[in-house]
Amino acid sequence: MSLQGAGQVWRRLDVTLRDLPLGALFLVASFLPGLRGHGTQVGDLPTRPFDALAVVALALECLSLVVRRRWPVICLALVACGFALDQLCGYHSAAGTTLPVALISAGFHLEQRRRTTVILLSVAYVPLAIALARLGSGGETATEFVTFYLTLALAWGAGAWLRSTRATEAARRERVAAETRTAERIRIARELHDVVTHHVTAMVVQAEAARYLTAAPERLEQSLTAVSDTGRRALTDLRHLLDLLNPGHGTDYETGHGTDHGGGPAEAMQARTPAVGRVLTLVEQTRRAGQPVEFTERGTPPASTGSADLVAYRVVQEALTNALKYAHGSHTSVQVQRGEREITVEVSTDGTGSRATAVAAGSGRGLAGLRERVDVLGGDFSAGCGPDGGFTVRARIPADGTS
Repeated sequence: MSLQGAGQVWRRLDVTLRDLPLGALFLVASFLPGLRGHGTQVGDLPTRPFDALAVVALALECLSLVVRRRWPVICLALVACGFALDQLCGYHSAAGTTLPVALISAGFHLEQRRRTTVILLSVAYVPLAIALARLGSGGETATEFVTFYLTLALAWGAGAWLRSTRATEAARRERVAAETRTAERIRIARELHDVVTHHVTAMVVQAEAARYLTAAPERLEQSLTAVSDTGRRALTDLRHLLDLLNPGHGTDYETGHGTDHGGGPAEAMQARTPAVGRVLTLVEQTRRAGQPVEFTERGTPPASTGSADLVAYRVVQEALTNALKYAHGSHTSVQVQRGEREITVEVSTDGTGSRATAVAAGSGRGLAGLRERVDVLGGDFSAGCGPDGGFTVRARIPADGTS
């Protein structure tokens, strides 16, 4: 069995079993000839040999450690009783070291009544110190008892510090996880906005146009076919988004049956990333919705543009959606310049459409989302009205950016 496999088996064991070797180690060490009588000593009582009562003291001090994480208060109480018996009888065994161990464990694992536990232990230490002083030869001083008490307090403080550190780290991880979830929700909401707004807007415009084509059956059929194609594309894009949320268990929305696309988030990301040629498809779809669009594409794209290609696609998509909604019928220009280092996109309308004056009436969520996308990749984004009443969206996107 490999070390990693053995570690996994060890972590699956109950905590009492994992703590048993520690208690057994202290118990065995207490009986070693070189350590017998040379353990922790408080006061100046003479050391005496082990007897039957010493076995009870050692068992309380050592074997109680098996419950130090599950029942820290019980462990601390039993160890403290064994320690008191060990010191009052003068065994001075190595097992006395378990008291600081029990204090560290209690300071770390105890969940409730921590202050009460500290007060009770402090109060219990007073009669022990008095008894040891009276049974001794009188050579010890109060400073020695105070020093030992401070040592025990230091052990408790070490456990409390470890507990505080763990809580701080857990809070940090939770905060990072919450921020990650929030960022992911924002990203998915942005994707949904891009997909749904564009496709639904195109479908609405196409459906409105179809109302006036009843006298021309061929054009009516073309318009309805365009609506159907747009709806299918919307379902496909939505399926890709859902694959990001539940990779490998998507749903084919055209058939209503579940599908297993295989792969993980990387495959889902690749599936949702539009190919370079889909920008032209997007332009053609907008033209079928009745928007005159002039499309110009220059340059040769590099072999891999990372997220830049997707962001460029979304810029064109959002800009054409706004043109359909707020400047329907206005001449629209789409220019895409692809280079080795960056992609430049410019989409503009001339302000002559039937709703050109409403260009700025939207919620602005789409443009704000585009600005965030471009900023993440280190690019530049601008959008605003021109002197002729039209609207222009510009974006410069570094081609080697990744998100």
